[in-house]
Amino acid sequence: MEPHRHAWQPALFEEPGSFDRAGLAARLRQLAAEGVWIGTSSWKYEGWIGQVYTRERYLERGRFSEKLFQSTCLAEYAETFPIVCGDFSFYQFPSAAYWRRLFASAPPTLLYAFKAPEQITVETFPRHDRYGSQAGTKNEFFLDAKRFEAEFLQLLVPYRAQVAVIIFEFGAFSRQSYRDAGAFAADLDKFLSALPQIFRYAVEIRNPNFLVSEYFDCLRTHGVAHVFNAWTRMPELELQLRLPQAFTTNFTVCRALLRRGRSYEDAVRMFQPYDRIQDPNPEVRAALRSLIQRTRQARQTAYIFVNNRLEGNAPETIRAIVAD
Repeated sequence: MEPHRHAWQPALFEEPGSFDRAGLAARLRQLAAEGVWIGTSSWKYEGWIGQVYTRERYLERGRFSEKLFQSTCLAEYAETFPIVCGDFSFYQFPSAAYWRRLFASAPPTLLYAFKAPEQITVETFPRHDRYGSQAGTKNEFFLDAKRFEAEFLQLLVPYRAQVAVIIFEFGAFSRQSYRDAGAFAADLDKFLSALPQIFRYAVEIRNPNFLVSEYFDCLRTHGVAHVFNAWTRMPELELQLRLPQAFTTNFTVCRALLRRGRSYEDAVRMFQPYDRIQDPNPEVRAALRSLIQRTRQARQTAYIFVNNRLEGNAPETIRAIVAD
């Protein structure tokens, strides 16, 4: 039987395999010390067992426990990665109890990015079964700063030292919602003006035609970052990084999500259970290396998150990006 140890205490020996967990952890710690924080989008993936995770830590009576894994694996994640993006908060307003459990489940050295709930960033609810009676209707709480502060930000105040950035992800707007970037920027300006300045904020858009001065000027005014995002209908990361106005504040946020032209649903079908790289993307890798180099040279801060659905396995993608 494995000797008892604290959940935050790393294993003394690597389990057999080609994934150099200790080497990756050391490299990521070195980059974090230089201001480049790299992690994954979410973390509860059984496909990472044998890479990031050790199966023996999640056994109950000799059998793998999915419940134990889901509730405790963040501690082991933190042994390799210095930061994680919590996508879960996009779908809910987490309770105070939920936040307490989350922050208690990993060491206080782990940083977090959180997506703001879609109840704040969706202007019209998509016609999808999960929205129930709200599907296709206008969202009365779209860009409601008071609700966002009361039900989300205030609950995070006790943990603000670990909150690296809060991301507002906006889906692609129709012409009926916003005729142009200026109209969106006007509403965004009012919203950002009403937020307390105790957290860093970043905005992710899915309308390529919004990547213009009105949008970037709004972010710059409020010290908010543009999220460089690799996504199905956005320009390639390399092109976004070349936009002269796109670096709007003294920190940068980047999310490598999907290959351009590939839908989320197709990526899920192709890549589950996310246990290996299946479709390497050298263009996105090169862009991320360029961003890392730029950040280090400028002595600024960058938060970079890689999704399984980019290539099939986020830990391997990150390992390839940061390899010397």
